[in-house]
Amino acid sequence: MLIWLSAGICLALLAIIFILWKWGNIQLIGVTPVKTFSFIAILFTSGLDVGLIMFPLTEFNRYSTQADYGFTNPLAIEFGFWGFFIWAFYFLTCFYFCIIEPKVKFFAIRWVQLLNNVVIIGTCAFTAFLLLKNLPWYLPALGDGTTIAPSFYLIVFAAIALAVYSSTELKYVRLLSLSSTLLFLGLIAFMWGSAFLWGDSHISQYLAEESLLSGYFENIQHFLFPINQYHAFYLFWWLAWSVMIGQFTARFAGGLRTWQLLLAMLVFPSIPIALWFGVLWHYHQAHIATTGIRNVMMVVVGILFVVNSLDSLIRLYTDNLKLTPQRLGRRNYLLLNFAGLVALTLLFKIDFIRIQWVGALVIGLFYSCVAYILYKKFNSVSHITSSPKENQLNFDKFNLSH
Repeated sequence: MLIWLSAGICLALLAIIFILWKWGNIQLIGVTPVKTFSFIAILFTSGLDVGLIMFPLTEFNRYSTQADYGFTNPLAIEFGFWGFFIWAFYFLTCFYFCIIEPKVKFFAIRWVQLLNNVVIIGTCAFTAFLLLKNLPWYLPALGDGTTIAPSFYLIVFAAIALAVYSSTELKYVRLLSLSSTLLFLGLIAFMWGSAFLWGDSHISQYLAEESLLSGYFENIQHFLFPINQYHAFYLFWWLAWSVMIGQFTARFAGGLRTWQLLLAMLVFPSIPIALWFGVLWHYHQAHIATTGIRNVMMVVVGILFVVNSLDSLIRLYTDNLKLTPQRLGRRNYLLLNFAGLVALTLLFKIDFIRIQWVGALVIGLFYSCVAYILYKKFNSVSHITSSPKENQLNFDKFNLSH
């Protein structure tokens, strides 16, 4: 599996280099262009999930004690698993679905369509499963701190239901993206203030701890390929997300040039991640408890991230499969998606499905797509010079209306 993963990363890196060389300065315009801030908000909240909120405090000890991570500090390791480089996967797929797929139509092929939707639905369920798995640690008052109590199932099922409902209207998806971004920034500010403004910690400590992030950039070569099986789990997870996030975000591309999109995707999501991880690292180091209102706020934002991720992906696979509310009727749409995602979430819980398998399937789709282009669509792709004309017309209308 590690060899297959490394092969997938090699292909992604080579593809990114080629894209920048050949199409580095063209404008990316999706079918529903939005302003850059809205696009970044949609990208950030759709491309992340509850793990960003809940994982770091459970992982810092792992990175402090295991020899595999000895080349840098735990904060840099955590950032390396969530920030900067791995967002290049999203850039690659966003560019592909915005510029190349309209000419190639690889994902319109029946067997590819089937596998693509398997990836999307499976990753949706994994996102819900992660919330279920981590709730006992963050809400110990509702259980014993380790066992998944019935109340946790109710919370997760409610999040799934809300996400299914939100997916019925694109306006809800956009509103949730902007709201969850602002709430996440508010959570960072609150947790930071609790420690450094009305707490006992000094701001100079935070600045010193944030400087530890330089350990990531000084050792970035270590993060390009799997360090160990746990890092491989993360990389497979990001690859599993990449195809569907690319499909979803490509429709909102609002005129950034290719090189600008890459920089935006690498830098803008990484800033709040770095600020957040710095706060959590300080809480870990200073042994500051996250009980009470802090835990509640973290769980609320984490659940909102889950809802935000799920509604985007539900919208995507239901459009792909033509299982829209208009076709099925709203009630049938809600019941079908809710029942399906609940069932798959429970399959992840009993270890019947693993996210690594989904990520490996995505790598197979990457290689199949390249082979298809080289065999059947090389001439069409080599003559691409801009976004699809119909998207450019939408962009002109969008600019006139704003």
